[in-house]
Amino acid sequence: MAGFTRGFTGGARRGGDQRLPPGQYDTGSGWPVLSAELTPHVDLDTWTMTIDGLVEKETTWDWPGIQTLPSSSYVGDIHCVTTWSKFDTTFAGISVDSLLEVARPTSEATHVLAVSTTGYTTNLPIEDITDGKAWIVWEFDGKPLTAEHGGPVRMLVPHLYFWKSTKWITRITLMDHDEQGFWERNGYHDRGDPWLEQRYQGDA
Repeated sequence: MAGFTRGFTGGARRGGDQRLPPGQYDTGSGWPVLSAELTPHVDLDTWTMTIDGLVEKETTWDWPGIQTLPSSSYVGDIHCVTTWSKFDTTFAGISVDSLLEVARPTSEATHVLAVSTTGYTTNLPIEDITDGKAWIVWEFDGKPLTAEHGGPVRMLVPHLYFWKSTKWITRITLMDHDEQGFWERNGYHDRGDPWLEQRYQGDA
């Protein structure tokens, strides 16, 4: 079962705001905490990030190693399937493109499975994590990303519903097929585009 912030019941919708996808409301300064599992303790002294599967060079970075890659940031909005959106967020880390440049996906790779240290997984077409669309992040608004929001390191795929932005990420596996992750097996949409309201299986 998902864990939700105690007492969180939503807020007023802002009708007519062109930045809000259909069915969403602006959460303002807050950021609700939602998770499919209990918040783990992730030790950066032992944490690693691996790119494997259909790649020419399976690669694993430790925390100091991943810090040597070119830094990158995202400034923009995020959207949760539970109908909240948060405007003007700032995340910092590295682009997933930088990891894939090292690992070199093969031509057969069409999808990925993102894996958390907790065992949580989510599936994504490779097009949704390349060409500047996805990051591995460890800062939010200039501060270390907190554990309840996926810190010390999470994936960020801001153009899709936020369950696709895997908390406490440790692995991205490239595959030649689509393989549903945790929420997808439990009824959520395989892709999760907020602008198409792809919340659940069967949505357009």
